[in-house]
Amino acid sequence: MSLSVFRLRHSFVILISSFVIPPLATATTPAEVSSAAVKAVTFYHAQAAAHGGYVYRYSADFTLREAEGIPGPDTIWIQPPGTPAVGMAMLDAYEDTKDATCLQAAVEAARCLARTQLDSGGWDYSGHFDAANREKKLYHRDLNGNLIPRTRTATREAGWESWRRQEKNNYSTVDDDVSQAATRLLVRVDHALGGKDAEIKEAADYALETILLTQYPAGGWSANFDDHPTAPPPAEKYPVKAASYPADWPRQWPKDFSGCYVLNDNTHATLMSTLLLAWQLRGDSKYLDAAKRGGDFLLLAQLPDPQPAWGQQYNADMQPVWSRQFEPTAISGRESQAAMWALLKLAAATGDKKYLAPVAKAITYLRTVLLPGNQLARFYELNTNKPLYFERGPGGKGFQLTYSDAKASSNYGWKWDSELDALQAAGSQIARGELATFPRVEKERWSSPPTDADIATILKEQAPDGSWPVTTGDRAIMRDTNGKKTQPQGGVLYSLEFVQNVKALSAWLKANSGLK
Repeated sequence: MSLSVFRLRHSFVILISSFVIPPLATATTPAEVSSAAVKAVTFYHAQAAAHGGYVYRYSADFTLREAEGIPGPDTIWIQPPGTPAVGMAMLDAYEDTKDATCLQAAVEAARCLARTQLDSGGWDYSGHFDAANREKKLYHRDLNGNLIPRTRTATREAGWESWRRQEKNNYSTVDDDVSQAATRLLVRVDHALGGKDAEIKEAADYALETILLTQYPAGGWSANFDDHPTAPPPAEKYPVKAASYPADWPRQWPKDFSGCYVLNDNTHATLMSTLLLAWQLRGDSKYLDAAKRGGDFLLLAQLPDPQPAWGQQYNADMQPVWSRQFEPTAISGRESQAAMWALLKLAAATGDKKYLAPVAKAITYLRTVLLPGNQLARFYELNTNKPLYFERGPGGKGFQLTYSDAKASSNYGWKWDSELDALQAAGSQIARGELATFPRVEKERWSSPPTDADIATILKEQAPDGSWPVTTGDRAIMRDTNGKKTQPQGGVLYSLEFVQNVKALSAWLKANSGLK
């Protein structure tokens, strides 16, 4: 991502007498910003970390912890904005401040992930360090970082069968960027350490190998896997096909998960980003080749006219299918945008412009189905382009398909902001051979790159201890160990707040590295 050059902005007051007051000093300096970033990392690492890992939020006195539920004191969260996201913000801070405290904090987060990596090669949503919960999982390492020997059968093919077993003790997921984010932190920390930490390096290698082995011949992936394969999915079971429309599809959930290839929640896009990062930092072409196969899959998965966009998930015959009971066979606005960003990033990284044409075609189509407020529906009905929604069934149980959002259930994002203009602009930049700007994975409250005003706000809101407590509104409420809502004294500390603010400080430092 290109960052603008910082320019000093001077304020002048011109009096009637034409007397000019000298320019005021710059509001922020690199030294001030660097100090704030280091203070934030030092505090969060010292106070919030458990075994080097993190959860979503804490009471200011750290007596309460929350993630999706109330985790125990020896449980860490992996799904962003948990441990990987916090660790990557810490590593950003190290790269832009060169402070050893920040590197150590990132290393400990990476080591925490290495010790919660499953034998299947990825991660579940959370990881455990207490003996009772660790006994329920097939972890790849023990608490001291030693590899745990496992007996393996001669051949274990990756593929649909592995996903369907859902063996909970060895359940690795790529949903919601879980295993991908953990892998990216390990790869980045391994690179920062020059490959000298054997535990972190092996965990990164093992995770990347799993991503490669679980990729289907067509270039897609399933949502999770329960075993570390010794061989990739065979082509005779999973032939390479172009997407097509089903002759018909059920209007009620078939009570089955038949999605062999999954794009839901940007799964495919984040896997491609992880592979591109591995290639950029390690220089091994096998990661680039796999990312290209991921891009080729998106070319295959784009449905033909008259709806040249993408579904949320596909069966092995490359037809859109149901997933959960509120995720129907349909065109997906959100996942289509993620697919297009992935293709553009691949085109920018490789220089191969074959990935641009499908994006342009999809943009043209999606502009015809925009909703009021420049939004896209999460789901569009096949053939009709009618937006699809779900409302609660009788007695509040289950879900019913509907064409109206008047009573749409609150458990899901049914509409998403259009990114078509940004996609088109980035595609044009790449076509011209220019450096393209890509959005962040998470929505930030600060601009890209962060302005002086953004940084001034972050510094003003930072507490003397280095934290950013939330003290008012709904976000200042947590649940205690009994599940009862409470407003902790001193406020609530959010990992997402920490991540976004530290990354903003780091980005500003990078942009202003030439200032004294």
